Amino acid sequence: MYPQQIHEYLIRFFKENNCQIVKEHDHYITVQLTIDMDKKIMNRPYYWQYIENTDGVPSPAQITLITDQNKLTEDIKGEVLHFGSPRLNQIFQATNDLGSFVHMYERVAENSNGQPILTPWLGVNYKVSYFSDQTKEMLYSLGINLMTGEMKHSFQEEIRELDLDANMPKNAFDLMYIIKPLRGLERLDAAVESLIQQDDHTWADEAKSRWQKDRQVLEHFYEAMDNKPECYEMEKKAMDEQYQTKIKLDIVNGGLFYIT
Repeated sequence: MYPQQIHEYLIRFFKENNCQIVKEHDHYITVQLTIDMDKKIMNRPYYWQYIENTDGVPSPAQITLITDQNKLTEDIKGEVLHFGSPRLNQIFQATNDLGSFVHMYERVAENSNGQPILTPWLGVNYKVSYFSDQTKEMLYSLGINLMTGEMKHSFQEEIRELDLDANMPKNAFDLMYIIKPLRGLERLDAAVESLIQQDDHTWADEAKSRWQKDRQVLEHFYEAMDNKPECYEMEKKAMDEQYQTKIKLDIVNGGLFYIT
């Protein structure tokens, strides 16, 4: 499920930023980057400096990103992405740099019943990070109907196939929201916090167990010393910080979507 979430996110990200999807497979995509996107995620500052200084012909990269290596049945050369991988973090950062909030409308055709009605939804993508000596990250995509309060999980997948545009269609009528977006965001925050509480947190107990074992090794190493050296305190402090358990919740991006 998590590789699929990454896959859906990448498709949406590149399409919204005008990068051509050259090949789309269930478990990998090949993308032709634009010049701007190459500069943001490919770490080639010297190449672009050379091109710009010499008036050279730019050649933005074409990349293959593998989202589920375990399910590939063919030999594909590309970069494997997973939560926590440097390239995916760069894409998350690029999302923030390019603007993390969008305002989109569904393009709809007129129907026999009259003017199509668009309903406001607030959609938010969250990243939840579990930290100790190991790191685990999860992505949640939630949406809330700002008329009724109905909430949907996997909201990004719900709107993926819709034809969205930044401009309000002239042939449609958009409803004014009843639930204010800020209040809707509070409800989504509460929902994702509930998901975190319901999650399996044995990782924290396992981290504590590893900390205790390493602490015993440290104490055994210095037990013969009556006056422990300064490095003992430094190692103990570093170990405590390494195994400290933390949960961090970030909003990756979001938007107000008027859809049928």
